Amino acid sequence: MATDLDKMMRPDLLELDEYTPIEPLEKLSERLGIPVERIVKLDANENPYGCDPAALQALATNRVYHIYPDPTCLFLREALEKFTGFDRERILVGSGSDELLELLIRLFITPGDNIIDLVPTFGMYSFLGKLYQAEVRSVARDPQTYAVDLDATLQAIDERTKIIFVCTPNNPTGNQCSEETIRALLATGKLVVVDEAYHDFAGTSYGSLTNEYENLVVLRTFSKLSGLAGLRVGYGIFPPAIIKHLWKIKQPYNVTVAGQAAATASLKDPAWLQEKVGLIVAEREKLFNLLQELDGIEPLPSSSNFIFCRVHRGNARLIKETLETRGVFIRYFNKPLLQNSFRISVGTPEQTAILMENLREVLAAV
Repeated sequence: MATDLDKMMRPDLLELDEYTPIEPLEKLSERLGIPVERIVKLDANENPYGCDPAALQALATNRVYHIYPDPTCLFLREALEKFTGFDRERILVGSGSDELLELLIRLFITPGDNIIDLVPTFGMYSFLGKLYQAEVRSVARDPQTYAVDLDATLQAIDERTKIIFVCTPNNPTGNQCSEETIRALLATGKLVVVDEAYHDFAGTSYGSLTNEYENLVVLRTFSKLSGLAGLRVGYGIFPPAIIKHLWKIKQPYNVTVAGQAAATASLKDPAWLQEKVGLIVAEREKLFNLLQELDGIEPLPSSSNFIFCRVHRGNARLIKETLETRGVFIRYFNKPLLQNSFRISVGTPEQTAILMENLREVLAAV
């Protein structure tokens, strides 16, 4: 007897768009005929300096990869307590901050509830909202500055609003959300999730507000600061009333032995981390000034490890694709509020030089 599997599946999930994966470096190298070491990858906001030598050493010397990981990430949470100043009992570690986002939606959302998505922003909020059958209420930011439109946001909130997501600095635009706005959103009584994936490059954080508000969650990641994007480790600072339930619904062995070891080791070398943050911030400012010199390119001021650019002369997609043939990768956008634009991750000084040389040549030809 034939089975129609599609009819057994959730209809709403069948309508979701499939995620478009990034091509592995080795495949890019093979396709373009360019050695891996010559590829300049500035499209995913990764740390160009890699991870801390202490993290590499921890990975090389660990001898318990055959043992299941600690479900509580105890040693990592102890290290985070020292590093952040927040009690380990308020810290939960996830397989990237994406997992923590999903856990929060799983805990709070019943089908038909709604979430507030301050667009344009990180796409995971809307993706997970749809996955759990929430109504995603997209509230447009200011089209010029990308500041949060507080009045429009407050008007979008109703009795079925459960979560307001705020990415600061915002991805992909690089601007920060003001404390005044954060406090106004918290005053609604709804759960406010502040995603601070890039806060190290801004020098500001709203973590301290978790001591004042029981409806605030702050999420962070080891992907950017510690250069551990490939190991998927993130953490959050949670109110006691929320974290006790998250422990119940998370998968037991969610963070690998390797991820826990590398993240813990990286926190024991804060001087190395801050040195690299300083280098990235300095390079960001240099890159911004260089981009300003280009005719037809409008870089926006950034508090992150990337710079968002509007293209006023030429086609951003063609520019991106031409750079790709030369082994230089940037992120292209062309959707509402992000028309004909691209985002450039901050690299090393050597990568900046290669980027600018090729970008000038490509722009001269358009």
